[in-house]
Amino acid sequence: MQTTLKTSVEFKGIGLHSGRPVRMTVRPAAVDHGIIFHRTDAAGDDAYLPALWHMVDQSPLCTKLRTETGVTVSTIEHLMAALAGLGVRNALIDIDGPEVPILDGSAAPFVRKILQSGLEAQSGASLAIKILRPVEVAHNGAVARLEPDSGLFIDFSIAFEDAAIGTQSRSLNMRNGAFVRTLCDSRTFCRQSDVDAMREAGLALGGTTANAVVFDGDLVVSPGGLRHTDEPVRHKMLDALGDLALAGAPILGRYIGVRAGHTMTNRLLRAVFADPTAYEIVECDPETTYSLPGAGVSQGDLALCA
Repeated sequence: MQTTLKTSVEFKGIGLHSGRPVRMTVRPAAVDHGIIFHRTDAAGDDAYLPALWHMVDQSPLCTKLRTETGVTVSTIEHLMAALAGLGVRNALIDIDGPEVPILDGSAAPFVRKILQSGLEAQSGASLAIKILRPVEVAHNGAVARLEPDSGLFIDFSIAFEDAAIGTQSRSLNMRNGAFVRTLCDSRTFCRQSDVDAMREAGLALGGTTANAVVFDGDLVVSPGGLRHTDEPVRHKMLDALGDLALAGAPILGRYIGVRAGHTMTNRLLRAVFADPTAYEIVECDPETTYSLPGAGVSQGDLALCA
């Protein structure tokens, strides 16, 4: 069984890095369509960008898709996490600019509207990518690893000098509505020094304390403080789910991230798919389907987010 949306949902906002206004509509799509972005302000076949690992243009600050002719869509990770966490396999995403709207900096606004729209089961076979042996990439103290497991599990740990962040770790079985209940409302975060550096580089032009949690030493600068005491590591897990969704199908395996980011997760996917002995494509039986993110999820799961 595959899943799509019952009706189209629209989002309006600004891009985190570009600061430009953008309108985006997530539409239902047919069986085996996959997740595809459509730049409505571009022409020809290059206006369509499949959300797949080999389309990623390496970027440390966000996940960006790029065609060979340079058409891009960036900051897709929160939307991709929402779709993966809800079990949505097929969607066409019309967008009139180069960056997905940041909204509140989490995946919750996407989750909320999509759940309100409703999800529709489709008759196509549900496939998954089963990890057969451990695969790991490492760089400058950051590690991303996939190893065999019965469902999708995410283990993540971070360490920052800022006392307000410090060292955090969390593990989560992503089955059913776990993403919606535990991770989806956790916002992107940064340090005040990073904000200053990005602004000088012409980035984060749309970033505010309304769409990102800003830390400065032992202070949480953003009004209202944190939604969770470990909100930063939860957001890193959210990002990881969105980036893993670019595999093109749910992963049956355990993802372990240590100070990892978008680039490391994409390098990990590239390493997996470069080795045919590391994985196999399997058709999900009912038990496996029930173990995947999104199975049986409901609006009640969002209400339980804590």
